[in-house]
Amino acid sequence: MLVPLSDTVTVRQTVDYAIRSGLEDADELECHLVVALPYDEEMPEGRTQADEAEELLSRARNWAEEDAGDAEVRIETAALGTDEYLFGPRDYAEIFASYARDREIDRIVLDPEYQPGVTARILQPLERELDRRGVSYDEAPVDRPARHGRLVTGGQRFDQLFATFWISFGFYLVLGDPFYWFDIVTGVAVAGIVSATLAQVTFSFPLDRVRSPIRVGRFILYIPYLLWEIVRANIAVSAVILRPSMPIEPTLTRVNARVRSGLPLTALANSITLTPGTLTVRADDQRLLVHTLIPSAREDLFDGGLEKAIRFVFYGREAAGAIASPRERDDADVVGGDEL
Repeated sequence: MLVPLSDTVTVRQTVDYAIRSGLEDADELECHLVVALPYDEEMPEGRTQADEAEELLSRARNWAEEDAGDAEVRIETAALGTDEYLFGPRDYAEIFASYARDREIDRIVLDPEYQPGVTARILQPLERELDRRGVSYDEAPVDRPARHGRLVTGGQRFDQLFATFWISFGFYLVLGDPFYWFDIVTGVAVAGIVSATLAQVTFSFPLDRVRSPIRVGRFILYIPYLLWEIVRANIAVSAVILRPSMPIEPTLTRVNARVRSGLPLTALANSITLTPGTLTVRADDQRLLVHTLIPSAREDLFDGGLEKAIRFVFYGREAAGAIASPRERDDADVVGGDEL
């Protein structure tokens, strides 16, 4: 059997289930424990992931040997994807199916919390892709620990209600008519219901009564700049496409952004994606992996205009002016081209 591993709270239970269920109908078992790496090993992120994968595989082997007891169990471990780039569930399903096919493995045991170093669990789309390839699998029946969300309570209750109300009310008026009395009345009612029911799950961080409104104001100033960047990038991409030679240079670029993870990093990643010619493939702990279509898009990314604008929104004018560009601080480089 094949057991894909990731560092989850249920990985130990998954290994235990795999060994026990495999030995139920046989006196001996061949178990392959594998870790699929989302990053190319040549990238800095890939080297870190490879080290963590080796540690996880070592622990999993010990677990499997412990669970096997005196039974005849052959355990193989492997890190997959070290020489390629795994983008999504289709790539993971293909690499698992290929590994199983080459070694005549007839069963895959999946951890219900499987999360191979990407931003979210991919179990359901992974299972669909395995179904399409005719690969047999089953989920380990594990006991999931309760997940306690980071809800902000206490003195933040009013701030949450206040902020959620005005965000909901403003969005409602954008969709409706802000000068029509009926839309104003219904907007107040809808915003009241939304804030009363969703305020505590809308914000997972404390709100600042002074800084939060200031950030909203700076974000409003940021919108025209972003729209200008979108228009400018549209013109650049259109000019390239309309040329008979179509001088495009698709590349993957790694940028270590000088913004904190969470909302600032999300805003930067989405801004880059909204700008034609660039697409954020992954955003993880201040590290962005961006696909650029044309050289000018890559140069703009290296110049860090959007990064400075996001720093202005969240940290202020001084923070935006004090930072060097990714090119100047050697925080951006091309990690691959068409071959990736």
